[in-house]
Amino acid sequence: MTPTPSFAAYVGAHWAAVVIYVIATVVNVYGLLFRSEPAERWSYRLISVGWMIHSVVIAYWWWVTGHGPYLSRNEVLSSDAWIALTVFMCFQHLYPRVRPASVVVFPSVFLMIALGLFFDVQIRTLPPTFSGIWLVIHIAFYKIALGTILIALACSIFLILKKRMSFAWLQRLPDLESLDLHAYRFAGFGFIIWAIAMLAGSIWAYKSWGRFWGWDPVENWSLITWILFGIHLHLRRFFRWSGERAAWFYLVCFFFSLVALFYTSHMDTSIHMEYFR
Repeated sequence: MTPTPSFAAYVGAHWAAVVIYVIATVVNVYGLLFRSEPAERWSYRLISVGWMIHSVVIAYWWWVTGHGPYLSRNEVLSSDAWIALTVFMCFQHLYPRVRPASVVVFPSVFLMIALGLFFDVQIRTLPPTFSGIWLVIHIAFYKIALGTILIALACSIFLILKKRMSFAWLQRLPDLESLDLHAYRFAGFGFIIWAIAMLAGSIWAYKSWGRFWGWDPVENWSLITWILFGIHLHLRRFFRWSGERAAWFYLVCFFFSLVALFYTSHMDTSIHMEYFR
């Protein structure tokens, strides 16, 4: 039996999550700026509440639509935000020194959800080609990559700010060497995850369209982004790039990743556009 969708409940629950994420972000930034551990703890409690609401609404919509959250623009942005936050929450537990990255990750999460809510909320029919494990891997790993490169972005931004400014709150961040190391490691992790996503996508394309690679704008920009990340890592590993110079180059790589993830799939010349019309 097909469930009757409640668009009002879906939108309302998303906005509730956004409000909680915004409050958590404000409390988190306050805790970081004024070194208030109680505020930081409360921010993580709030973000966990928002995450649970967000998880329930994604699961509900999955049940209603009968497919994963990867078809409409609203679903894509919501699931991008959910996975990015989940990735960060896992890593901040394993590596507490990356917790300041929350001031970049938390706003990114609620902005993605809020942006998605401005698109029409609708139930889309799953195309026949949108099936199989390779599609799931392809989509999931790009979303995981986004979570990892957001952490690297935060570390790179902090490094640049700490080198150029002398605000008191910047001194509470990890030292420059730690920021540089975490930016390097998370960029490397994102590079590997991105490669897996591309490989899975090419296998899915072969099963769906009979070819591994068709020089579609999505494929081209994804490859360009991956090569740029590879150049970034190569310069760091073999040419001893580090610190501010590497951080600035990473910002360029991150910009290209945003184009690849959020823009190219909606270009009229892309075959992927057919799934978002």
